[in-house]
Amino acid sequence: MKNKKKKLTREAYEAELARLQVELSKLQEWVIDQGEKVVVIFEGRDAAGKGGTISRITARLNHRVCRVAALAKPTDREQSQWYFQRYVAHLPSAGEIVLFDRSWYNRAGVDRVMGFCTEEEYREFLRTCPQFERMLVRSGIKLIKYWFSVSAKEQERRFKNRIKDPLKSWKFSEMDLQSYMKWDEYSLAKDDMMNYTDINQAPWYVVPSDSKRRARLNCITHLLSLFPYNTDPPTSGVELPDRETDSGYVRPPMDDQRFIPEVY
Repeated sequence: MKNKKKKLTREAYEAELARLQVELSKLQEWVIDQGEKVVVIFEGRDAAGKGGTISRITARLNHRVCRVAALAKPTDREQSQWYFQRYVAHLPSAGEIVLFDRSWYNRAGVDRVMGFCTEEEYREFLRTCPQFERMLVRSGIKLIKYWFSVSAKEQERRFKNRIKDPLKSWKFSEMDLQSYMKWDEYSLAKDDMMNYTDINQAPWYVVPSDSKRRARLNCITHLLSLFPYNTDPPTSGVELPDRETDSGYVRPPMDDQRFIPEVY
């Protein structure tokens, strides 16, 4: 039996998160300097904590360099395309990081369980996906795949919290309800998915996420460990020059501008 871990306080969590976000900024500069192309996939059950981790990764980064791809339901036109086509459009160029908040693995999860694809389409995905990912890796893309694992009890607690909290109720959807009801079916789909797609070139990394704080810190720490980036403190060498003060500029009257009320 595992020993129960000591509670991670908010203060300790925020201090460590701040430290890791500095490291992420160093990784970002290394990716730009080296012209790396990075794809990070975040998968897992609903309410497993994927979105929260993504937001902590991107919070202090340049969104032109590190961007999130969270694709909506495919259009009729997209449904007629090669399955991977709409995802390919979001792959990174040199010096970019793309975080997929759910990805082409929708086909192996919600599509399969909810009947949004045929059995042949599902089987074709399992055959094709490893080949597709090996092709990405051969092209120079660093492909990292995370599965956020949450227990049935903790998912139920989070769903109930979403329903009650007016700031989170928008997160609860019909798909969430179905994923709650079809726990075993999603478990089987996940097992089959990993059996086919846990390949050496792009393995699955499982993130225990019953504790959101620990999951975020552990995931970021592992992500950083995968790259030989420069861990030294960045030095820009830039110094602010003196301002030019004799240009003759005269500011218009303050009354000519509309200022918002200073409520706070």
